[in-house]
Amino acid sequence: MPLEPFRRGNTWWARGRVEVDGRPVTGYYRCSTSASSEAGARAWIAEETDRQRRRHILGDAADQLSFAAAVMLYPAKPAEAKFLLPIVEAIGHRPAVAITPREARELAPRLYPAAATDTWRRQVLTPISAVINHAHDHGLCPPIRIKGFSAQERIDQDHRRGKLSRQERKPADRAWLDAFAAEAGPYLATLAEFMFETAARIGQAIALTPNDLDLPRGRVWLQASKGHPAQWVAISPAMVARLANLPARCPYDRVHRRRFPPTVFGYASRTGPLKAWRTACRRAGIDYITPHAAGRHGFYTEMRVRQGLDPITAARAGRWKDPSLPDGIYAHSDQDERDIRGRAGTNPVQPDTRRTAKALKTG
Repeated sequence: MPLEPFRRGNTWWARGRVEVDGRPVTGYYRCSTSASSEAGARAWIAEETDRQRRRHILGDAADQLSFAAAVMLYPAKPAEAKFLLPIVEAIGHRPAVAITPREARELAPRLYPAAATDTWRRQVLTPISAVINHAHDHGLCPPIRIKGFSAQERIDQDHRRGKLSRQERKPADRAWLDAFAAEAGPYLATLAEFMFETAARIGQAIALTPNDLDLPRGRVWLQASKGHPAQWVAISPAMVARLANLPARCPYDRVHRRRFPPTVFGYASRTGPLKAWRTACRRAGIDYITPHAAGRHGFYTEMRVRQGLDPITAARAGRWKDPSLPDGIYAHSDQDERDIRGRAGTNPVQPDTRRTAKALKTG
């Protein structure tokens, strides 16, 4: 009997055998698929059937693919490659088919004992999952799905390392920008204003070249980033004037001693302005706010909280696909919490509203 799903309590299980041309090629299955729906169970059965049929035809070749070999097949970006190096040193010898979600989750604290669970997910779980699933796309191993860390695990790890993760970002406002611009140079000040106005990420802003500016039409061409495509973005007349009066500069890479083609803001990479950014905050006597918080967080908080723009329009202007996402992440209240508590608190002097029996009789 081929593999078929059946329900057992709240979980779907599988029973039967994997068959090739009507002939069983595995032992009898009676196991949980860990799926809560029939569709999920059928997906598990399809993947397991495909894996066992490949093993029957090709022998154990699929089991011989090591994680290190799977990494060599994976088109990793430089940042991903940096995260994959310690993973390969730890489990590179292991067959990709043998790596379990639990093994991946246990590897994270071994590699980064003082890191937050978000770092574990980003630098361990995500790269392992990407490499193995990429090999699965080539028919070399089954896929893997790794569950993230729970809220309680995050709290426990924060307690162990003595530091809170996921601290709320502080967005920029007009007063902060004015103080920052007074101590920053013209290029850095315009960069901050540009990100605050357009909700551009710092990587997108740094990559702007003179060819990306269409000042007569009041727009700039922003590169693709984080799921949204490259596109023209409108800018205000004030920003048009500022960019028109900002000559393009050729960034200089001090490490490799080379000069790049001219860019609008004159920085070689997204890390180029960070030192000067921090210095400007210190000189101005203002809180240090990261470029991302000043830009995207500042833009959305300005639009939604301070100016009361509706969520659909604000999300579209900031290039968020889902209008519900930025409300939960990028909108920050400017209200003093003590004022809120004061409004909710009880007035210590309450008028006596009780009516006496005599008043009730005469009333």
